[in-house]
Amino acid sequence: MKHSSLITAGLLAGAGAVAGISAAAVLKLDRRASALLIRGVFAAAGKVPVKKVLPHIPRFTVTGHRGLRYLGSSSKPSLDLFLPEEPARKPLPVVMWIHGGAWISGSKEDVAPYLRVLAGFGYAVLGVGYSISPKAVYPTAVQELNAALGWMREHADRYGLDPNRIVLAGDSAGAQLAAQLALVITNPGYAKDTGVVPAADPGQLRGILLNCGVFDLDAVARMAGPVGWGLRKALWSYTGSKDWAGTAAAEHMCIPKHVDRRFPPTYISGGNGDNLTRTQSLPLADRLQDLGVPVRRSFWPQDHKPALGHEYQFQLHRPEAMESLHRTVAFLEEVTGVAALPGMPPEKVIALREDRPEDIFRRDGRIAA
Repeated sequence: MKHSSLITAGLLAGAGAVAGISAAAVLKLDRRASALLIRGVFAAAGKVPVKKVLPHIPRFTVTGHRGLRYLGSSSKPSLDLFLPEEPARKPLPVVMWIHGGAWISGSKEDVAPYLRVLAGFGYAVLGVGYSISPKAVYPTAVQELNAALGWMREHADRYGLDPNRIVLAGDSAGAQLAAQLALVITNPGYAKDTGVVPAADPGQLRGILLNCGVFDLDAVARMAGPVGWGLRKALWSYTGSKDWAGTAAAEHMCIPKHVDRRFPPTYISGGNGDNLTRTQSLPLADRLQDLGVPVRRSFWPQDHKPALGHEYQFQLHRPEAMESLHRTVAFLEEVTGVAALPGMPPEKVIALREDRPEDIFRRDGRIAA
């Protein structure tokens, strides 16, 4: 989900108002129609604002390798890899970021500007695309994300990556997917039940970053208002069942039911104007802390002004988002043991390199991957 709760609520309410009686009937019967409507609402909100992001970050040099075919086919999702130009730091700790979009929307391109920022602090950052609903249903996305992790390990030497220092990360529904992948890696019983063979070992997973996520599907089933309605429609599409709450998929996706002390050190954040913070992020933070998992919280007082909505972390023209960014980098330093690059003074402008689409480099007529 790529927008504030207030915007989400308004757009969803507006969509419902214009749908009409016949359209409402279709939405009750057809999961694809529901998904496409909700996807359109999510797409109506903006991506990470590039023009507002770049003036507020340290100057850095980052090379982007775009469209890497981790699933081996041009018709499948791809990933982007952002690398800081600091050869002396290699091998680089890896942050694997999973974009949001309620499992039915969004793309890795939406978060690419923010991922460049993280890479500028001296970390390799993967932005992973994955199949969304209604074209794909659970657990396709989890399987693909696990494959991306395997691709990263296989190509670590080529790109100067450290496969033993991995941090999973995600925003909104991407945070749920990141948490689920962490469970696959750290909990063999959960991995078996989910049907995914983990592509990394528990010791290689150093931490996880969870921004404004959806974790407790039982709470979603009870959630009132347009946001709850939209999430339930999305879950119908993603699980493939109108009775999604009773499916094995929903049980597997409900993160608080499965976490234990083996879960990796966690950074968890949410805005005080985002109703998912109260119903999702704060309860998960409490649950993890009770289990003895190291937790770094990044929340704001309920009366903080202005109210910080869903995905506020990407609005780097706001001081609160910049503070969240520095907390994020401090967490990466802590769990990887690798200090961030110092910020360059604004007057020392270092060129931002152009992206290098890997599909233009061919060997023997084949894509170099």
